[in-house]
Formats: sequence, C-alpha cells, structure tokens
Amino acid sequence: MQQEEMVSANEFCIHYNIELSFIHSLRDYGLIETVVVEDNLFFPTDQLEFLEKIIRLHYELDINLEGIQTIIHLLQRMEKMQEEIVHLTNSLKAHEPD
Repeated sequence: MQQEEMVSANEFCIHYNIELSFIHSLRDYGLIETVVVEDNLFFPTDQLEFLEKIIRLHYELDINLEGIQTIIHLLQRMEKMQEEIVHLTNSLKAHEPD
C-alpha cells in the first residue's frame, strides 16, 4: 500500500477525540488492519467508514469490543446472504418463460 492511501492513526484519534489505545485494541481483535511506518501507526483509507461505524457502536451505544466483533460478523453474514438472494433471483428470472 502506498502512504497516500493511508490515514495516520494519531490524526484520526485527534479528529475523533479517542485514545490511540482504542485503535490498538481494534487491531488486536482483528477488526482493522494497521501498518507501522517509521514508528507511526497507519490504516488504509478504505477502512475509514468502517472505523466510524465502530466508534459509534462503542462510544454512542456503549457496546464493548466483543459485542462489536459479533455485530460486524453478523452484518457480514447478512450482506453475503443478500448477495446470494440477488444472485438466485437473477438466476430464476433468467429461467422464467417470457
């Protein structure tokens, strides 16, 4: 990954007024990917929306990291099922007589 595609964890934490240890915890739980460059922690920009969702779950709804991990897992399963439904619906439509 190029550095232009990365967000500084320090700047992110300052912007959202959260502790850097929260980012470390998310990494330790396997919820986000991080990269260390010259002793600075970064994460890919494509994780920004996901991180904002996690922050809302944790800080606004007071859900712990185990709960967030479960919610994320269930949301991913639902997304896969929705994709499968669309695929199956399209397959059925393709086989319907006109």
